[in-house]
Amino acid sequence: MTHYKIQQILDTIDDVDGVLFADGFDEAIIGFDTESRRVVYSQQRMINILVCDGMELEDAVEFLGFNVWSAYVGEHTPIFIIEVVDVDEENEY
Repeated sequence: MTHYKIQQILDTIDDVDGVLFADGFDEAIIGFDTESRRVVYSQQRMINILVCDGMELEDAVEFLGFNVWSAYVGEHTPIFIIEVVDVDEENEY
């Protein structure tokens, strides 16, 4: 499924030049902004990926905040959002 999300984005756009992905966080992709040509990631899902890999919650948040979410790598820097989840859906992630 990991590569499916990336392929789905690449199939949606004509020109893939400049589209940037956050390495290791494919499962946290929740969309693509066609206007700015930026991949959209869920911050909660990114945290969950690191915690499932054995990192403590506080360390995961600190690592992502410092090394990923605050990094600017050009005009196509991915978008990292806080996902709003219904109470009924909360346990799915």
